[in-house]
Amino acid sequence: MSVMDTALRESLKALRLSGMLETLDARLAQAHGGEFGHLDFHHVLCQDEITRRGTVAFQRRLQRAKFEQQVTLEEFDFAASPKLPAAQIRDLAALRWLHAGESVILFGPVGVGKTHVAQAFGHLAIRLPDAPAESVGVYPVYMRVLATLAALLLWAVTAGLIFVAVMAATE
Repeated sequence: MSVMDTALRESLKALRLSGMLETLDARLAQAHGGEFGHLDFHHVLCQDEITRRGTVAFQRRLQRAKFEQQVTLEEFDFAASPKLPAAQIRDLAALRWLHAGESVILFGPVGVGKTHVAQAFGHLAIRLPDAPAESVGVYPVYMRVLATLAALLLWAVTAGLIFVAVMAATE
């Protein structure tokens, strides 16, 4: 390894360009083989770094979501729950409601797939292509089942961290 090669690797480490560092040897071999010109070589190295950052950010968003399982809508068996409105769920999977700042509440009997669908929607939101690689995502996703959420709220209220006012509707 030459002094220049060592210096380049140290520079890439210092700049936290590990995507470039991981693929440098393969890309140098391609360049030496005549596959890349100078600009192509740099462009491909930059794309390697962008890909690595996107992958790392995606994994970070998945961890933050705290999904019970890693499931997607593509693997959901609509035939197992024939009463489930498959067309409506597929329409909701376009996430137009999310872009419009609206919410979706899934409710129904036990065992029909509400949790699976909710996690699948979260997975879709995490995979949105307009999420910058260095952000936590355009739409942060946090998966909590209602019982856990209710317990957290109760704890926060009893700890005096939040105040909850319940107002009755009057006619």
